[in-house]
Amino acid sequence: FTGGPSIYKYKRDRHPNVYCFSSSVDADHFRQALTGIPEAADQAALPHPRLGFFGVIDERFALPLLDALALAHPEWQIVIVGPVVKIDQAALPNHPNILYTGQRSYAQLPSYLAGWDVCLLLFALNDATRFISPTKTLEYMAAERPIVSTPITDVAEPYGDIVYIGDTPAAFIAACERALAAS
Repeated sequence: FTGGPSIYKYKRDRHPNVYCFSSSVDADHFRQALTGIPEAADQAALPHPRLGFFGVIDERFALPLLDALALAHPEWQIVIVGPVVKIDQAALPNHPNILYTGQRSYAQLPSYLAGWDVCLLLFALNDATRFISPTKTLEYMAAERPIVSTPITDVAEPYGDIVYIGDTPAAFIAACERALAAS
C-alpha cells in the first residue's frame, strides 16, 4: 500500500499487488472551524489577514519561501503551528509578522483554522518531498479555507483546479494575494 498517488505511480510496476491508499481525514473535526468555535488564544489578537500552516517544521519546510512571504507583506500575519525537528530553530525566519506557536494538540487545530484566511502548504521541492502526500490538504479543505501550495505532485495534480499553486516565491506570494481576494 502506498500513501499517495505519486509513490503509487513510482512503485506500481514493482509488484502485481501495489495499491494506492491515500490519506483520509476526520472532516467533522476540522469542519469545527466553521462553527464559530473560539480561536486559539495565542493568535486571537493578531490582525487579519492571517495565513497559517500546521505540521512539522523540518527539512521538508520551505524556509526561504516563508521568509519571502513575510517580507513581501509585513501586514499579513503568518501563523506556524508545529514542532521544529531535524533543523536548527535558529534557521527559522524571524519577522514580527510570523508567530511560531510550537506543537499543539490535534484537538486544538480547528481553533487555529477558525482564524485563518488562507491555509499554506509551505513545502520545499526536494528529495524529502518527492512523494509527499500531505494529509493537511484535506484537513484544510474540510475547514473550507483557501489553500496555497508549492507544486507538490500529490497536491497539484489532483487539486490544482481548487488549490492555488505557486512554484517560485513570487508566484507563491501572488497566489496568496489571489486567494485573499477570492470570494
